[in-house]
Amino acid sequence: MEFSSICCFSMVREYLYKLLRMDCCFAFGKNGQAIEGDDSEHRVRIFSYSELRRATHDFSGANKIGEGGFGPVFRGVLRDGTPIAVKVLSSTSRQGVREFLTELTAISDIKHENLVTLVGCCAEGSHRILVYNYLENNSLAQTLLGTRCSGIRFDWKTRVKIAVGVARGIAFLHEEIRPPIIHRDIKASNILLDKDLTPKISDFGLARLLPPNATHVSTRVAGTLGYLAPEYAIRGQVTKKSDIYSFGVLLLEIVCGRCNTNTRLPHEDQFLLERTWVHYEQERLDEIIDADLGDDLNVDEACRFLKIGLLCTQDAMARRPNMITVVRMLIGEKKLPVHKITRPAMITDFADLKVSTSGQHRGHETRSSTTRSYSTTEEEPFSSSETPTQTSL
Repeated sequence: MEFSSICCFSMVREYLYKLLRMDCCFAFGKNGQAIEGDDSEHRVRIFSYSELRRATHDFSGANKIGEGGFGPVFRGVLRDGTPIAVKVLSSTSRQGVREFLTELTAISDIKHENLVTLVGCCAEGSHRILVYNYLENNSLAQTLLGTRCSGIRFDWKTRVKIAVGVARGIAFLHEEIRPPIIHRDIKASNILLDKDLTPKISDFGLARLLPPNATHVSTRVAGTLGYLAPEYAIRGQVTKKSDIYSFGVLLLEIVCGRCNTNTRLPHEDQFLLERTWVHYEQERLDEIIDADLGDDLNVDEACRFLKIGLLCTQDAMARRPNMITVVRMLIGEKKLPVHKITRPAMITDFADLKVSTSGQHRGHETRSSTTRSYSTTEEEPFSSSETPTQTSL
């Protein structure tokens, strides 16, 4: 029997988790009725599989808008005309069920202007599907850093809006909810843009909760090479500072209009972080700002953003500012401590890391074809096997 329900997610999360672990069909009470909850809590819609098949025209290739390690993403339209983005767990994904559960747990009860909004999910039979609001302007990887065929004009004012918005979204995850959430995969392809070009952080499949009184969680490494903080890539220590490093790389990409890694360029220009550092030492930062920026470019502000990016990517994580401080520096409320900028951890420092091809991004061709997902082994979401460490940073 086909059904569509609205439920208070906090009441069914544990039940859903158990059903998913048993690979069972999701159901509600007797006669398929909805489970009621406190109206003040976040409410999530439960979709039937046939409902989502109809919305996406049977998951047709024409409606496919992206694909990642989790699986393909399709555009769909509900019966009431509401556009949605349908994220389907690939049947070949080894870690997909765990990521599905993690994403549900991480994003279901939080709402922020710069985070994607979970509309609902489907866990019917063997199907695992997440449903989000459809965002018209795709991701930064496909628009700003891609072939730029979208027609979007990324002027300086728009880039400032995007950079500050992403920073505020991360600051919210780190500082305004308890326990804090560490995203672990901040990158251009996970920053989506709505019709007003407001950035939305997406893909919480690798997210981790930071336990009380802990400064980091020891976990298996999973993320995207080029955005990985050194202490995380080498020692498996994930902290808030891991996300801050990733944001620093993303900030450089936003200002320079190119991917952090592009092996098609001459060797000295292949890695954006290294190139930025060289230009910083030579006091020529203005030369690496995106040449496509127009008359509204504020060169001094753009150079300040690049310096903030360098500060966020310091090799020693204690030198990286927290995200609230980053936001204040971006909007000019706090002075940038230039004297604290030292040589950042470079992508070539990780050259000997083994990169997994199983999670490789297969989306739209960008200026760099070398951005790849890095993963070691499967892992449980918020697993007790992960060790929270209380050592001070």
